[in-house]
Amino acid sequence: MHEAVERLGELATIVMMAAALGMDAFSLGIGIGMKGVRLREVLRISLVIALFHILMPLLGIFTGEYLGMLLGQVAGYVSGGLLVLLGAHMIISSWRGSGMQAVNPRTLLGVLLFAMSVSVDSFSVGVSLGMFHSNLVLTVLAFGFFGGLMSVLGLMLGRKVSHSLGDYGEAAGGVVLLAFGLMFIF
Repeated sequence: MHEAVERLGELATIVMMAAALGMDAFSLGIGIGMKGVRLREVLRISLVIALFHILMPLLGIFTGEYLGMLLGQVAGYVSGGLLVLLGAHMIISSWRGSGMQAVNPRTLLGVLLFAMSVSVDSFSVGVSLGMFHSNLVLTVLAFGFFGGLMSVLGLMLGRKVSHSLGDYGEAAGGVVLLAFGLMFIF
């Protein structure tokens, strides 16, 4: 019974982190969507973002597992600190404005740059999760699913609403990561 509760807690943590990381794709997707994208482009952009949200945390988890072996008992504090810093950075950047550069979602390079920009945070979280030896398959699939889903929602919403909603999404994701970082430390 105790192991089932522990697994459920791990699942809830991974899902909440994946959704929080997807907020970048959501908030920037609103901006891209407001520039006008076709449904076919929404699908293409979202699939590339989902792929990057799988690859980046995967690389991060492998890096985190290695660092976890090197750091031993300190790994929990380091990984919690990484999440706190990442969450704080997301909150601060949402207050300052995203400063999003013009990306042309109709070109392969534009899609790759956009996907990379919203997936870099997943690498850092992957490092933290690698130090905790989280479930690899569950983690990367959840990150990919939520990265793709949140980008679809952001791109579609961007076609419909104003730009001001985007920064709030990034701030909300930052708060979630900051809270989990503090939970890991304490």
